[in-house]
Amino acid sequence: MTLIRSTLFNVFLILITLILGIVGLPLVFGPRRSVCRLRDCWIALVLTVLRWTVGLTHRVEGLENLPAGAYMVASKHQSAWETLALHTIFRDPAIVLKRELLKLPILGYYIRKVGMVPIDRSGRGVALKSMMSAARRWSAVHRPILIFPQGTRIAPGRKEPYHSGVFAIYRTLGVPVVPVALDSGLFWPRQAFLKRPGTITVQILPAIPKGLERREFMTTLERVIETASEELVPSKVD
Repeated sequence: MTLIRSTLFNVFLILITLILGIVGLPLVFGPRRSVCRLRDCWIALVLTVLRWTVGLTHRVEGLENLPAGAYMVASKHQSAWETLALHTIFRDPAIVLKRELLKLPILGYYIRKVGMVPIDRSGRGVALKSMMSAARRWSAVHRPILIFPQGTRIAPGRKEPYHSGVFAIYRTLGVPVVPVALDSGLFWPRQAFLKRPGTITVQILPAIPKGLERREFMTTLERVIETASEELVPSKVD
Protein backbone atom coordinates (compact mmCIF):
# COMPACT_ATOMS: atom_id res chain seq x y z
CA MET A 1 0.00 0.00 0.00
CA THR A 2 2.84 2.41 0.80
CA LEU A 3 4.33 1.73 -2.62
CA ILE A 4 1.03 2.38 -4.39
CA ARG A 5 0.40 5.60 -2.46
CA SER A 6 3.93 6.85 -3.06
CA THR A 7 3.65 6.07 -6.76
CA LEU A 8 0.36 7.97 -7.03
CA PHE A 9 1.86 10.96 -5.28
CA ASN A 10 4.93 11.06 -7.50
CA VAL A 11 2.82 10.77 -10.65
CA PHE A 12 0.59 13.64 -9.52
CA LEU A 13 3.64 15.68 -8.47
CA ILE A 14 5.13 15.39 -11.96
CA LEU A 15 1.83 16.19 -13.66
CA ILE A 16 1.07 19.21 -11.46
CA THR A 17 4.57 20.56 -11.89
CA LEU A 18 4.58 20.14 -15.67
CA ILE A 19 1.10 21.56 -16.23
CA LEU A 20 1.48 24.60 -13.99
CA GLY A 21 5.07 25.11 -15.05
CA ILE A 22 4.24 25.24 -18.75
CA VAL A 23 0.87 27.01 -18.56
CA GLY A 24 2.22 29.63 -16.18
CA LEU A 25 5.42 30.32 -18.10
CA PRO A 26 4.17 33.68 -19.51
CA LEU A 27 3.92 34.94 -15.91
CA VAL A 28 7.71 34.98 -15.75
CA PHE A 29 7.61 38.08 -17.95
CA GLY A 30 5.12 39.84 -15.68
CA PRO A 31 5.21 41.15 -12.10
CA ARG A 32 6.85 39.07 -9.39
CA ARG A 33 3.63 38.78 -7.37
CA SER A 34 1.98 36.77 -10.16
CA VAL A 35 4.71 34.13 -10.05
CA CYS A 36 4.49 34.08 -6.25
CA ARG A 37 0.76 33.32 -6.48
CA LEU A 38 1.50 30.48 -8.89
CA ARG A 39 4.18 29.17 -6.54
CA ASP A 40 1.76 29.23 -3.61
CA CYS A 41 -0.90 27.47 -5.69
CA TRP A 42 1.57 24.78 -6.75
CA ILE A 43 2.75 24.14 -3.19
CA ALA A 44 -0.83 24.02 -1.86
CA LEU A 45 -1.78 21.48 -4.53
CA VAL A 46 1.30 19.33 -3.87
CA LEU A 47 0.68 19.27 -0.10
CA THR A 48 -3.00 18.50 -0.64
CA VAL A 49 -2.17 15.59 -2.96
CA LEU A 50 0.44 14.41 -0.43
CA ARG A 51 -2.27 14.32 2.24
CA TRP A 52 -4.79 12.53 -0.01
CA THR A 53 -2.46 9.91 -1.45
CA VAL A 54 0.17 9.26 1.23
CA GLY A 55 -1.69 10.44 4.31
CA LEU A 56 1.14 12.77 5.29
CA THR A 57 0.30 16.05 7.03
CA HIS A 58 2.12 18.40 9.39
CA ARG A 59 1.70 20.52 12.49
CA VAL A 60 3.53 23.67 13.51
CA GLU A 61 4.55 24.54 17.05
CA GLY A 62 5.95 27.84 18.31
CA LEU A 63 4.50 30.41 15.90
CA GLU A 64 4.50 32.82 18.83
CA ASN A 65 8.32 32.80 18.64
CA LEU A 66 8.38 34.65 15.31
CA PRO A 67 9.80 38.16 15.82
CA ALA A 68 8.32 41.31 14.36
CA GLY A 69 10.23 42.88 11.49
CA ALA A 70 13.08 41.33 9.53
CA TYR A 71 14.56 37.99 10.60
CA MET A 72 16.36 34.91 9.34
CA VAL A 73 15.25 31.29 9.59
CA ALA A 74 17.82 28.54 10.14
CA SER A 75 16.14 25.19 9.64
CA LYS A 76 17.04 21.56 10.02
CA HIS A 77 17.03 19.91 6.59
CA GLN A 78 16.05 16.24 6.35
CA SER A 79 13.82 16.04 3.30
CA ALA A 80 12.59 17.72 0.13
CA TRP A 81 9.35 18.31 2.06
CA GLU A 82 10.53 21.43 3.89
CA THR A 83 11.66 23.12 0.68
CA LEU A 84 7.93 23.22 -0.12
CA ALA A 85 6.10 23.38 3.19
CA LEU A 86 8.18 26.09 4.85
CA HIS A 87 6.75 28.49 2.25
CA THR A 88 3.36 28.01 3.90
CA ILE A 89 4.73 28.72 7.38
CA PHE A 90 6.99 31.71 6.72
CA ARG A 91 5.73 34.55 4.54
CA ASP A 92 7.40 34.56 1.14
CA PRO A 93 10.84 33.34 2.28
CA ALA A 94 13.99 33.96 0.25
CA ILE A 95 15.84 30.65 0.39
CA VAL A 96 19.62 30.32 0.28
CA LEU A 97 20.11 27.72 -2.46
CA LYS A 98 22.68 26.36 -4.90
CA ARG A 99 23.21 28.60 -7.91
CA GLU A 100 23.01 25.50 -10.14
CA LEU A 101 19.25 25.42 -9.55
CA LEU A 102 18.91 28.62 -11.57
CA LYS A 103 19.99 26.64 -14.63
CA LEU A 104 17.19 24.07 -14.41
CA PRO A 105 14.79 24.00 -17.39
CA ILE A 106 11.58 25.96 -16.70
CA LEU A 107 11.97 25.76 -12.91
CA GLY A 108 15.07 27.94 -13.06
CA TYR A 109 13.05 30.78 -14.63
CA TYR A 110 10.59 30.69 -11.74
CA ILE A 111 13.33 30.62 -9.12
CA ARG A 112 14.92 33.71 -10.65
CA LYS A 113 11.60 35.55 -10.83
CA VAL A 114 10.51 34.74 -7.28
CA GLY A 115 13.90 35.88 -6.02
CA MET A 116 16.11 33.67 -3.88
CA VAL A 117 19.62 33.92 -2.44
CA PRO A 118 21.84 31.84 -4.75
CA ILE A 119 25.19 30.65 -3.46
CA ASP A 120 28.12 29.56 -5.61
CA ARG A 121 29.94 26.98 -3.52
CA SER A 122 32.90 26.88 -5.87
CA GLY A 123 33.44 30.64 -5.96
CA ARG A 124 34.80 33.25 -3.58
CA GLY A 125 34.95 37.00 -3.33
CA VAL A 126 32.54 38.12 -6.05
CA ALA A 127 30.28 35.11 -5.41
CA LEU A 128 30.09 35.92 -1.70
CA LYS A 129 29.33 39.59 -2.39
CA SER A 130 26.55 38.59 -4.78
CA MET A 131 25.00 36.31 -2.16
CA MET A 132 25.13 39.00 0.52
CA SER A 133 23.68 41.57 -1.86
CA ALA A 134 20.69 39.33 -2.59
CA ALA A 135 20.20 38.61 1.13
CA ARG A 136 20.26 42.33 1.98
CA ARG A 137 17.87 43.15 -0.83
CA TRP A 138 15.19 40.70 0.27
CA SER A 139 15.66 41.26 3.99
CA ALA A 140 15.14 45.00 3.44
CA VAL A 141 11.58 44.29 2.31
CA HIS A 142 11.05 41.95 5.30
CA ARG A 143 11.21 38.67 3.42
CA PRO A 144 12.58 36.05 5.84
CA ILE A 145 15.97 34.74 4.69
CA LEU A 146 15.74 30.95 4.98
CA ILE A 147 18.92 28.91 5.21
CA PHE A 148 19.70 25.26 5.90
CA PRO A 149 22.90 25.69 7.94
CA GLN A 150 24.14 22.13 7.36
CA GLY A 151 23.99 22.77 3.64
CA THR A 152 22.26 19.55 2.60
CA ARG A 153 19.68 17.01 3.70
CA ILE A 154 20.77 15.03 6.74
CA ALA A 155 19.02 11.81 7.79
CA PRO A 156 17.39 11.83 11.25
CA GLY A 157 19.84 10.88 13.96
CA ARG A 158 22.96 11.68 11.92
CA LYS A 159 25.49 14.33 12.97
CA GLU A 160 26.95 16.72 10.41
CA PRO A 161 28.68 20.11 10.90
CA TYR A 162 26.98 23.49 10.68
CA HIS A 163 28.60 25.73 8.07
CA SER A 164 29.73 29.26 8.87
CA GLY A 165 27.79 30.77 5.95
CA VAL A 166 24.82 31.17 8.23
CA PHE A 167 26.89 33.39 10.53
CA ALA A 168 28.15 35.47 7.62
CA ILE A 169 24.60 36.34 6.58
CA TYR A 170 23.52 36.84 10.23
CA ARG A 171 26.36 39.30 10.81
CA THR A 172 25.74 41.13 7.53
CA LEU A 173 21.99 41.54 8.01
CA GLY A 174 22.05 42.27 11.72
CA VAL A 175 18.73 40.50 12.36
CA PRO A 176 17.61 37.78 14.79
CA VAL A 177 17.68 34.15 13.69
CA VAL A 178 14.77 31.79 14.23
CA PRO A 179 15.96 28.16 14.67
CA VAL A 180 13.64 25.44 13.32
CA ALA A 181 13.63 21.75 14.22
CA LEU A 182 11.62 19.11 12.37
CA ASP A 183 11.28 15.38 11.75
CA SER A 184 10.33 15.24 8.06
CA GLY A 185 13.03 12.67 7.32
CA LEU A 186 11.09 10.04 9.26
CA PHE A 187 8.27 10.22 6.70
CA TRP A 188 9.87 11.49 3.46
CA PRO A 189 13.44 10.15 3.66
CA ARG A 190 16.33 11.65 1.77
CA GLN A 191 16.66 10.24 -1.77
CA ALA A 192 13.85 7.75 -1.11
CA PHE A 193 10.88 6.96 -3.34
CA LEU A 194 8.59 5.78 -0.55
CA LYS A 195 6.74 8.29 1.61
CA ARG A 196 5.12 7.21 4.88
CA PRO A 197 1.82 8.41 6.37
CA GLY A 198 1.87 10.42 9.56
CA THR A 199 2.27 13.94 10.88
CA ILE A 200 5.48 15.90 10.46
CA THR A 201 6.26 18.21 13.38
CA VAL A 202 7.83 21.61 12.77
CA GLN A 203 9.08 23.38 15.87
CA ILE A 204 9.77 27.12 15.67
CA LEU A 205 12.20 27.78 18.52
CA PRO A 206 12.88 31.08 20.35
CA ALA A 207 14.83 33.52 18.22
CA ILE A 208 18.56 33.99 18.71
CA PRO A 209 19.14 37.74 19.16
CA LYS A 210 21.25 39.74 16.75
CA GLY A 211 24.79 40.83 17.55
CA LEU A 212 26.36 37.65 18.95
CA GLU A 213 29.96 36.78 18.22
CA ARG A 214 30.70 33.89 15.88
CA ARG A 215 31.53 31.19 18.40
CA GLU A 216 28.58 31.95 20.66
CA PHE A 217 26.16 32.17 17.75
CA MET A 218 27.25 28.95 16.03
CA THR A 219 27.34 27.00 19.31
CA THR A 220 23.90 28.24 20.33
CA LEU A 221 22.33 27.61 16.92
CA GLU A 222 23.61 24.05 16.65
CA ARG A 223 22.72 23.21 20.25
CA VAL A 224 19.11 24.39 20.13
CA ILE A 225 18.31 22.87 16.72
CA GLU A 226 20.02 19.54 17.40
CA THR A 227 18.53 19.19 20.88
CA ALA A 228 15.00 19.86 19.66
CA SER A 229 15.44 17.63 16.60
CA GLU A 230 16.75 14.74 18.68
CA GLU A 231 13.67 14.97 20.89
CA LEU A 232 11.48 14.53 17.81
CA VAL A 233 13.34 11.44 16.60
CA PRO A 234 12.61 8.07 18.27
CA SER A 235 15.58 6.48 20.00
CA LYS A 236 15.41 3.52 17.60
CA VAL A 237 16.67 5.75 14.75
CA ASP A 238 20.48 5.62 14.49
